[in-house]
Amino acid sequence: MDLKNLSTFIQVVELGSFTRAGEKLGYSQPTISFQIRQLEEDLGVQLFDRINHSISLTSEGKEVLDFAYEICQKVSDLEEHVRHDPEIHGTVRVGMADSMCSWLIEGQFATLRQQFPGVKLQITTASTEGILQLLDQNEVDLAYTLDRHVYHRDYIIAGEEKIDTHFVISSKDPLVNLGSVSMSKIVGLPCILTEQGMSYRRILEQHLAQHSLQIDPILEIGNTDLICRLVEKGIGIAFLPDYVTEQSVQEGKLARLQVKGLSIEIWKQLLYHRNKSLTPPIKTVMSFLLKKLNNEKANIKLS
Repeated sequence: MDLKNLSTFIQVVELGSFTRAGEKLGYSQPTISFQIRQLEEDLGVQLFDRINHSISLTSEGKEVLDFAYEICQKVSDLEEHVRHDPEIHGTVRVGMADSMCSWLIEGQFATLRQQFPGVKLQITTASTEGILQLLDQNEVDLAYTLDRHVYHRDYIIAGEEKIDTHFVISSKDPLVNLGSVSMSKIVGLPCILTEQGMSYRRILEQHLAQHSLQIDPILEIGNTDLICRLVEKGIGIAFLPDYVTEQSVQEGKLARLQVKGLSIEIWKQLLYHRNKSLTPPIKTVMSFLLKKLNNEKANIKLS
């Protein structure tokens, strides 16, 4: 059995098309068809039902797919083990929430480049639903979400952390001295929020709706660093994860408000598809991100 045919089989399944698999692998569609037929002959089973120019896995094909992923992963592990070149090369595609980009790019990317100069990142920002769809379609290798806790049998949770969120306001604002404020007071203040429908804003609005309340923001923008700077200047309040505002709070530029009856739980999670072949570059980026995540947890416990 030709291992190349197993790899082709995986690509056909993930892309849902012989033609698209050929385009990705640099083969013609007839070549892809030949490789799949050859694999079927070697195994003695039919892998796909071909009806009206569409394909779907047979029950035997689903069983073969699990073995194909495992075999290709073992081959990748073997190649990594015996490779003499110590430098890892490759592009890793990461889908993530827009509000996490500054943390990764400004805070961590320089360190990643210094440690692994052969590794490149391709970042795609989307909603959590969009990121998971990209993961299902193999259009990203890793998903870094900031939302409600995600659990699905198709996803492996490489690492996760519960994140606190607060309304923040300029430390010079008189509201800081009140100790706590009501949600009815909050919704009457000028507020700057991330885009509608995005992760923690969506969760906040669902919480408010349960109490027949809503916020009419004066500005909606995805750049959380800019939101922090505007709030520091006294231009409204904002609802943000604590890791976004931590530095400004420590520097005395922002203050967190205690809001009566507000309890929202969000999670930062690093996920990959259970059928994803973890190449050396993917493993490297995943390990790097997990170390940073664990360091953050340690810092939180010490502070």
